[in-house]
Amino acid sequence: MGFATILFELGDGVATLTLNRPERLNSFNAEMHEEVAAALATVESDAGIRALLLTGAGRGFCAGQDLNLREAAAGSEFDAGAAIERYYNPLVRRLKALKKPVVAAINGPAAGAGANLAFACDIVIAARSASFLQAFCRIGLVPDTGGTWFLPRLAGSARAMGLMLLGEPLPATLAAEWGLIWKAVEDDALMTEARALAAKLAHGPTVGLGLIKEALNRSLESTLDAQLDAERDLQRVAARSADFREGVAAFLEKRPARFSGR
Repeated sequence: MGFATILFELGDGVATLTLNRPERLNSFNAEMHEEVAAALATVESDAGIRALLLTGAGRGFCAGQDLNLREAAAGSEFDAGAAIERYYNPLVRRLKALKKPVVAAINGPAAGAGANLAFACDIVIAARSASFLQAFCRIGLVPDTGGTWFLPRLAGSARAMGLMLLGEPLPATLAAEWGLIWKAVEDDALMTEARALAAKLAHGPTVGLGLIKEALNRSLESTLDAQLDAERDLQRVAARSADFREGVAAFLEKRPARFSGR
């Protein structure tokens, strides 16, 4: 595929999607949204793709929306909700519903919608020099891209409130301590570790991994009784997969499992 604002590479069961507008800190414009959507359609439909790795080109991960601030300041005709409805909300829903693991490698600043896009991913690994910024309050906006939903659940309401009202950058190391991300690593090790992690997931029992995602996503809104029922139902699905049969056979035969993602 030929793209202008992203890089999209396939290999070893992993699709690597790199936001590629480094001169704008990989901020989103309409073209990038459309290209990300096209790439995700391939990830969804291609059975050979069993994990997604999301990262950014250059010195930053993503600065959120590429706002035309002069247009925004001109008057009340500016509709800030239009891009959310058309692009960001579908993107977040798509990532959460994807039946394949999503790894985010945060190579630099992740601000505004870029920070919350990272939190929408399943496993986030960040360079120690990276940071997360809820920049919305700096220009009088409300956090979007799921931020007001993700942050209280990841960091607790007090920390979420502080991050959103004060707009102070959160270093990756502290984000890891607070449990917002999986871990922070040395800058020069980021992509090596992220690719290894994505490859490990891609070679795992991806039917079951997708069901684990679904179970955890349901749990955030479920009662205990509803979640117990969900676990029962999802376990039935998992136990009918070829991956489950292979996992059991490998255990009994004392050999490494060769999962197929089916």
